Amino acid sequence: MYFFLCFFYVYAFLGWCAEVAYAALLHGRFINRGFLNGPVCPIYGFGVLLALYLLRPLQPYWPLLFAGSVLLTSLLELATGFALEKIFGKRWWDYSKEPFNFRGYICLRFSLLWGFACVFVVDILHPTVSLFVALLPFALGVLLLLVCTASMAVDLTATVRTIANLRRRQSQVDALAARMRELSNEFGESLSVRVLDAVEVGTELKEDLSERAESVRQEAQERAETIREQAEQRAEEIREQAETVRQEAEQRVELARKEAEQRAEAFRQQAETARQEAEQRVELARKEAEQRAESVHEQAEEIRKEAEQRAERLRKARWEAAELRTRLAQLRARPVAGQSRLTDAFPNIREQLKD
Repeated sequence: MYFFLCFFYVYAFLGWCAEVAYAALLHGRFINRGFLNGPVCPIYGFGVLLALYLLRPLQPYWPLLFAGSVLLTSLLELATGFALEKIFGKRWWDYSKEPFNFRGYICLRFSLLWGFACVFVVDILHPTVSLFVALLPFALGVLLLLVCTASMAVDLTATVRTIANLRRRQSQVDALAARMRELSNEFGESLSVRVLDAVEVGTELKEDLSERAESVRQEAQERAETIREQAEQRAEEIREQAETVRQEAEQRVELARKEAEQRAEAFRQQAETARQEAEQRVELARKEAEQRAESVHEQAEEIRKEAEQRAERLRKARWEAAELRTRLAQLRARPVAGQSRLTDAFPNIREQLKD
């Protein structure tokens, strides 16, 4: 409960500061946009607390957190505007002139703005606020909560009585409410002045930056022009050098080509000479081979003829031997006188006659 109330008052005060700063930027003067006399806007306190405790599961997922923030803040703004109008018969804001509005209570532009603001508070601002509240001594925090709660109760009572036109005598409450209104207005005016001064300083700074930017732009253009001229000169020099190098390269290539052609011609002549020598050698080898082949052929022919002659002599010898055997057979078939004596005298003849 302690932290709940601390967060409520911190964000109610920061919301009131944001409303005053926005009004000062929009109208150029201080306007108390709060419902109460003091420097608080309770709707911001309730809205941030609802976002912190209801949208915490969506914090790791930025798109879902943004969508949930838009929906939650829109519903809260719609319910609060409707309730204030029904209870007090007065509107504290009207979006009727904004596009995509719903009965003037909410509109698309501010709903998206509240969504981004809620994401900023949940992801960035709240850890710092939590650290500040945690570092605050507990006794001092309780004392500040009591003072803030009492002041808001008095302020709320006076505001409700004023709006409801309750004319009963409550001088002390009215005095406290008036004093709170004065303090709130003084703080709001100071905040508005500071915001307007910051805007003015920002405007002057913007003009100064514009002048400096123009000066820098002109200087940059001059430097760019100088660099461009230098670059063109350098490019021209490089182009001339490149042309010279190209011509030298072409000359070297031409010389190399001619030298290569000369070498190729010399190689071709050497090859032609080698080819002719090879042809001559081949022709000589062919003639020598032909001569050797002719000689071998003649030798073979002589050997063939000699073999034929030997075969012919062998054939004649065989024919004569066959003739001799025939005669011997005839002689054996006809015994002659003295044959037995001849065979007895020459026993080898019998074996030859058998053969």
